[in-house]
Amino acid sequence: MPVRSVAAAVGVPERTVRHWCTGTRRTGAPRRTRARCFRCVPGIDVPVADYAYLLGMYLGDGHLTAAQRTHCLWIYCGDDWPGVIDDVRAATAAVLPGASVSTTPRAGSTAVKCFSRHWTCLFPQHGPGMKHTRPIRLEPWQRAVVDTRPDRFLRGLFHSDGCRTTNRVRAVLADGSVREYSYPRWFFDNTSEDIMRLAEGALDLLGIAHRRARRTCLSVARADAVAELDAAIGPKT
Repeated sequence: MPVRSVAAAVGVPERTVRHWCTGTRRTGAPRRTRARCFRCVPGIDVPVADYAYLLGMYLGDGHLTAAQRTHCLWIYCGDDWPGVIDDVRAATAAVLPGASVSTTPRAGSTAVKCFSRHWTCLFPQHGPGMKHTRPIRLEPWQRAVVDTRPDRFLRGLFHSDGCRTTNRVRAVLADGSVREYSYPRWFFDNTSEDIMRLAEGALDLLGIAHRRARRTCLSVARADAVAELDAAIGPKT
């Protein structure tokens, strides 16, 4: 029945009936929306790998801003890593099909951005203030995603706040000779204790050895652990 007829039959304002019917056409068929959120639209498969990666990037270098009846996801990527920019754009488009993804140049970086009213559904960690000043807790459904693809979650974290470096060591031996050697090492640096623990938990799921170099810095330095992390998350390009 048309909304007007229903409103007349039940004796309530037409606008109220429209509110009750949000998400449906007057015929009862599903309304087509530009962006399809897997949290709001039944039957959409969760893009587990892409969401795990985007969640890691959001926790590292992302935030939401409010606009008129919508939100904008911003993820800042260094211009030295064009491959990361491409990965973020692809993951954003996969997580929210139908939404428009664009980029905005900044000094030394590029902001990947996307407007949608669904971002608060997908990132309930959004809130006032910087992330390290408030609790960061994963919802059960997010925890299930991370437990399924900890490698992709770590890829997002390390692509945002991580780096792979070469550690150079100069040691003086007992006989007075000098030995110099080098080895690769991964670092992850974040001032939020909650995010640090999420990174450690994902590494534990993959059995990758790690330690805290300091409170805000996580180090993966053992040769076997570095090789395992390399294989899990791939290069930062």
